Amino acid sequence: MPRNTSFEMGLPPFRGAVRQIIIASVAIYVVLLLLMSFAQPAGQTILTLGILNPAHVRQGWVWQFITYPFMYEDPIAFLMSLLGVYFLGSAVEERIGSATFYGLFFGSVVLSAIAGFALSFTGVVAQGSALGSGAAANAILMVFYLFNRGAPIMLFPIPIQIPVKWIVLFTAAIEVAYLLLSHFALFYFILLLGLGAGYVWYSMFLTRKTSLHLSEKYFSLRNSYYRWKRRRAARKFEVYMRDQNRTVTFDEHGNFVPPEESDKKNGGGKSGWVN
Repeated sequence: MPRNTSFEMGLPPFRGAVRQIIIASVAIYVVLLLLMSFAQPAGQTILTLGILNPAHVRQGWVWQFITYPFMYEDPIAFLMSLLGVYFLGSAVEERIGSATFYGLFFGSVVLSAIAGFALSFTGVVAQGSALGSGAAANAILMVFYLFNRGAPIMLFPIPIQIPVKWIVLFTAAIEVAYLLLSHFALFYFILLLGLGAGYVWYSMFLTRKTSLHLSEKYFSLRNSYYRWKRRRAARKFEVYMRDQNRTVTFDEHGNFVPPEESDKKNGGGKSGWVN
């Protein structure tokens, strides 16, 4: 997906991780609506358990870091959040794959929630509760922008192209305004933190340079683990052979060093291999 490509936001295909997340969100919201209409105490209990409330998290309700994006009360907020996930999420998922998109969605909501929870300890800002997938929608918007920095978007049915960066800036500006008007409520902090979480997730997991670096670190750690296992096995074998009144020698990598008689026959070389 070239960065200077123009995007016309029609109706993207409804499939993959985006489809599963939206279906789950709609199902949970329908259940909440029915409960709030016909069994309000039960519906209120689910909201209390599911929304992100720092006071409850301090009591051990850590599952709220995961459940709050599926909790909604306002139908307009529900619709706008899922539209963001649908329209931009489909393009991002096509670029990074379903498994990585799940990581982006849940990773961004958890990062935003943890940062908001930490801010709540000030006792001044980030107070109240937070709910809805706005943080994930903002993270998806940020990742979409980082993949397509110079691309304009034509939002159907508006017949004009809008650069992605202006959409990001407009979103941030509106949310900052609401943050100030709400006296720094946690809800709007979480939304803004979603933009930051998207940038962090992109930088850590979605760039080619970072992916190569992580792969190198993984193989380096794996090879170090195998070398440690060889050295450990070699030490155990040396102890066993000493108990049998025999002496064997291994080098610092855990490779067997043949006795001097074998060295003379083999030209003094060592057998074995090293990662």
